[in-house]
Amino acid sequence: MAKVKKNRVGFVIDMTPLVDITFLLLTFFMFTAKFKSDAENEQKFIIERPKVTADTSKLPEIDIATIKIAFTDSTRVDTSYYFSMSNQESFASLKNTTDGLTKEQKESALIQSDLLTLEKIVREVYRIDFATGALDTKFAIDADKDLPFDWVNNAMEVLRKNNYTTFNYVTDKKQ
Repeated sequence: MAKVKKNRVGFVIDMTPLVDITFLLLTFFMFTAKFKSDAENEQKFIIERPKVTADTSKLPEIDIATIKIAFTDSTRVDTSYYFSMSNQESFASLKNTTDGLTKEQKESALIQSDLLTLEKIVREVYRIDFATGALDTKFAIDADKDLPFDWVNNAMEVLRKNNYTTFNYVTDKKQ
């Protein structure tokens, strides 16, 4: 004898409260979410700056050669290198032995130069130091804070090429 199948009793779920709760949760999360600002979106990395302390050492007062890098006029467009030495005897002999210096450069207290002349001057300082066997001339770079770094980098490269790998930067103390 064949079994008679019972008809299943269907049940119906009302979806209205489920949709209401879903939209309530959606609006709640939208109103409470914190969105990134444009500045946070653009910065995709974090920079940790080094901690520094003040250096209390001072520049040596004798046997120092200073390379000053500054704007030559008030328009802050043209830049030049200026060279000076604290030892006036060495500075006078340097002016006399360096090739390519003009009469005005030989007579002034600061030698205004371009990069090639600066390289000749530093090479001559090294030659004089090496000839005396002292190698006691210390270099300092004094540059305007608004200069492009390329000017300072070029001066450092000139010093490096002439075996002066230790030099000072002239700075102001923070108040």
